[in-house]
Amino acid sequence: MTGGKWHIGVIGGSGLTEGLELEGAQEIAVESAFGQPSAPVTQGTINGVRFSFLPRHGKGHATPPSAVNYRANIDALKRCGVTDLVALSAVGSLREDFAPGHFVTVDQAIDRTHGRVGSFFGPGMVAHVSLADPFCPRLARMLALAAHHAGGVVHPRGTYVAIEGPQFSTRAESRMYQAWGAEVIGMTAFPELRLAREAELPYAMLAMVTDYDAWREEHAGVEAADVFAIMKANAAIARAAVRHLAEVLPPERVASPIDTALSHAFATAPDYRDPALLARLDAVAGRVLRQG
Repeated sequence: MTGGKWHIGVIGGSGLTEGLELEGAQEIAVESAFGQPSAPVTQGTINGVRFSFLPRHGKGHATPPSAVNYRANIDALKRCGVTDLVALSAVGSLREDFAPGHFVTVDQAIDRTHGRVGSFFGPGMVAHVSLADPFCPRLARMLALAAHHAGGVVHPRGTYVAIEGPQFSTRAESRMYQAWGAEVIGMTAFPELRLAREAELPYAMLAMVTDYDAWREEHAGVEAADVFAIMKANAAIARAAVRHLAEVLPPERVASPIDTALSHAFATAPDYRDPALLARLDAVAGRVLRQG
């Protein structure tokens, strides 16, 4: 998208996005060329802004992080016409001052996942996009402001380290990630943010801190029950932040550089491109493919 109206896609973690109270809400099944999305997409408006919501782990949180079909989710939202993508995620903290219940709009990320399909492209159509700055700073600033208006304690920057899961970290791993300079830890940012960039969708994350991971020797490690309790207690703030985002967005969406991330990314010469793969890329890369 190169300007005009906003259409915000929201990918939510378990318990964070139920009850968004979209006006004129309707649930639609979106077919993806990359398989089955996690769930149908719920569309509606907030304060006149169009939103499309997709639960990352499916209804009832039935899909673990490593089994999420990230490609199908991003492709489905692209097919819905979203212009920008907001991720709501629960994270552990690797810093004392990032306390449980706080929120973080992360600006950098480290990938420690393995075995997940991380690209829409492949043999027959090679493309390379830049991920130097994986999160959209414009959308992140507005998301941080919205979370502040919702009553949250918000840290405007932080590095997210993504682990495979579904288990939480060992203490040694937790201390290692601290030494790397990471502030928060989760299981879903990759390959989600990679695919968003390939789909030319500006992507920002509102991460909710639920625990201190395992680096504090004098404390017990992470327990899922504690994580779920913090999520439940703060879900209302996360939902309110989405509603406030609709209020802080400018009336007109000015084009973002991320809107054209694929313009110079294709490496495969036209005569060597796989027609079957090109057909699957009709939503993700259609803007550039139509230009020849």
